[in-house]
Amino acid sequence: MMQKILITRPVPADIVERLKQYFEVAVNEGKKYSANELAIALKEMDGLLVAGAEKIDGDTIAGANRLKAVCITAAGYNSIDVDALTKAGIIVTNAPGPANETVADFTWGLMIATARRIAEAARYVQEGNWKTAVGQRFYGTAVHGKTLGIIGMGRIGQAIAKRGTGFNMKVIYHNRKRVDMAIEQDCNAAYATKETLLNEADFVVLALPFTKNNYHIIDTQELEIMKQSAILINIARGGLINEAALADALQQKKIAAAALDVFEQEPLIFPALPELPNVLLTPHIAGGTEETQYGLASAGADNLIAALGYGPDAFQPPAILNPQVYGK
Repeated sequence: MMQKILITRPVPADIVERLKQYFEVAVNEGKKYSANELAIALKEMDGLLVAGAEKIDGDTIAGANRLKAVCITAAGYNSIDVDALTKAGIIVTNAPGPANETVADFTWGLMIATARRIAEAARYVQEGNWKTAVGQRFYGTAVHGKTLGIIGMGRIGQAIAKRGTGFNMKVIYHNRKRVDMAIEQDCNAAYATKETLLNEADFVVLALPFTKNNYHIIDTQELEIMKQSAILINIARGGLINEAALADALQQKKIAAAALDVFEQEPLIFPALPELPNVLLTPHIAGGTEETQYGLASAGADNLIAALGYGPDAFQPPAILNPQVYGK
């Protein structure tokens, strides 16, 4: 009898067909599952491919006695309670890699658009307000030659840093653990304490995973340290920033501007932020290209195939987050 798997959102048809070579596959083609609906669906499943932002915790898997693997089609996994799944002996994987360059491209798009006030100027034209020379109305700040500070020097942080060379920028980074010297040289980046980075950087980019220890890593105190001319960019996870503190800092012009692709309670946004002229907001689309989304879904499928004992990596999925489950 084939093992059964569930895919929480539609993925490309050829990936579904690949999975059908090994499993009996169910795809949720309708609206996003509620927590209770997902818990019920998982009772009959051996594996789960999380193709959205579904929350998986101890309650979700309480009756899922057959469940052996939960594989995510994304690099981030803050919606998954890895500790609870590990305790239950369930393999958890993510999909690092496919989104690295795409997210880095988008980050630079946000940096340039915010620094040069492109969105504001575009709205001005589209709304029919351009009747005469605008003069200094949309003066922004240069990107080239400035200091880029990156908090989180994983794959995405490194991809962002490498692009700094073309803009003749000084690149500094802060990370939980200093990266190897070879990586620093490849990225032309220097390690700095968090305080030094916030104090010196013209652009502060958040590219680190969300954990309990990183909750509101940018709060009132950090915003006070930053340059008044600094621009804050977040393409990682919303919970990294205290949005109320950020709105206040922007209103008080303690920092110059911010660009956010992620939010703590998304799709809800802290009410004051959309009303501010010096903030650029996008709907969590940094990884939003067809190529990247296909790559993420494909990586998640390969992990699930391996986690459930098939393919060249049988029982050794490439991106396992809790290898200790094998001890169980």
